[in-house]
Amino acid sequence: MNISRLKADGVNIAVISGNEILIKDVQSALDLMATVRYETDSDRIVIPKSMLSESFFDLKTRLAGEILQKFINYRVKVAIVGDFSVYTSRSFQSFMYECNAGNDIFFLPTEQQAIDKLSTDK
Repeated sequence: MNISRLKADGVNIAVISGNEILIKDVQSALDLMATVRYETDSDRIVIPKSMLSESFFDLKTRLAGEILQKFINYRVKVAIVGDFSVYTSRSFQSFMYECNAGNDIFFLPTEQQAIDKLSTDK
């Protein structure tokens, strides 16, 4: 895992990159939040969808809800970046729509859109 910190509109944003799956369960999400906070002093994270377990995207597992609730509880904004067109489930499409309409969790196609969203949404 690589964590780079950038400043956009005066806001620290951590951008995660790498090839491994980082978020497999609630504890791994909490560990990521703690590591990012310690290494970058940021409460905003951009993470590629490839670094999340596939079970995250299956709403029947409830993993997405449990993990994203932790991000909200700890006041960490997160943008998950990637191509979500492979997830054709109506419920997942609605879930993404609701998240994107909010202020804390975003599903976006590009890293730049994620940075823009996290830097303007204060």
